[in-house]
Amino acid sequence: MSEADQIKEEVGWLKLVFAALIAIEVSLSWLAQNYATAQILIVVGAFVTVVAIGLGIVWVNRTAFRRMRQLRDL
Repeated sequence: MSEADQIKEEVGWLKLVFAALIAIEVSLSWLAQNYATAQILIVVGAFVTVVAIGLGIVWVNRTAFRRMRQLRDL
């Protein structure tokens, strides 16, 4: 497998991971709607999860763009 094909496969995998993280982030929208009635432990856990997944989204996005730049430079 050439380096270009390998980078394309990695970018494809990163797109899948990115979409999954976005779906999880959106599914936690109940926090914005029900924070007043939820238990504090659940709210704190959801907030920590939202922040962690948000950081994961940023990391996947940067990695994918870095790999696409490498592909362009080949």
